[in-house]
Amino acid sequence: MTPDRFAAHLSVNSYGDFTLTDAIRPGSGLPVRPRQGYRVEVFRDRRAKLRLPMLSAAVTAERLFETFLALLEPLGEVVHVVLESSHGSLADGHTDLRREHIDRAVLASYFCDFEELLTHDGCTGVAVLADRKPIEVQFDEHKLFHIYAPNLKPFRRVLRDQGVQRRAILPLISEAEHLHHTTDDFADAFRQLAMRAGVGDFDRVFSDEM
Repeated sequence: MTPDRFAAHLSVNSYGDFTLTDAIRPGSGLPVRPRQGYRVEVFRDRRAKLRLPMLSAAVTAERLFETFLALLEPLGEVVHVVLESSHGSLADGHTDLRREHIDRAVLASYFCDFEELLTHDGCTGVAVLADRKPIEVQFDEHKLFHIYAPNLKPFRRVLRDQGVQRRAILPLISEAEHLHHTTDDFADAFRQLAMRAGVGDFDRVFSDEM
């Protein structure tokens, strides 16, 4: 692919009625054509002897952040949060910063203040976990949702209300060649979000980078 054609490929953000954020683009050969929907499978961790229903979803950019906030509601009033960063990392490396026991409404207000970072930065992800229940909502660097819960019905209801349909086959953009996008401004915004949320090990992690 020539540089001009590659630049043109990167400028495409809509595929039919599905719109990508700035965070990610499919590979140049378009190995996976982005589309909206969700799929249900089973997550297995043999070491931990864990087996949980799992839901993965791709939501068009116009409804992405609104859907994220709605997916947090079934987690309860108090949650744990993990902020995930791959800014400045090589290969697939990333840093996880965790805070336990934060009011969900307060956390959601922080997220609203950093909506652009969470939706458009290809090096920022977040996971929110229920307190005392094996339920987790991931909003990853690819701007996909991955949900683990014994009962997925509340989350399926949220997706249905957002117009997201279940699909028997749903290849995800993360499962083939793809490209991430970030900027120095996004890296700085991640630091600000981490400080606002009061995540653990913030000083140690970022002092090592400087």
